[in-house]
Amino acid sequence: MPKLVKLYITQVLIGFAIAAAFVGALLYFNVANLWHLVTHNDAGIIAVIVLWFANGIVFSGVQFAITIMRMAESEDTGQGGKRDDIPLMAMEPIPVAASRRR
Repeated sequence: MPKLVKLYITQVLIGFAIAAAFVGALLYFNVANLWHLVTHNDAGIIAVIVLWFANGIVFSGVQFAITIMRMAESEDTGQGGKRDDIPLMAMEPIPVAASRRR
């Protein structure tokens, strides 16, 4: 299996594990009375699965993006750039014809 695919699968598993912990914390701390809603409804388990899956997709994408961004090599060569002064244009008055006041 290519390294990138293996890396992606690993990050997806980590993202879904974080999502499981997040949904578990939401239920444990009863945020927005979520525990009561889930336990007193017939479709409560489906709601928890959908919440876990949606958060898993988000957390997996973030986890993979962070990992890819950390793999970048430093492009700093220490060269910098030219530090010349910016030449300013000479200010010259521009004649404007004004109409007479009435």
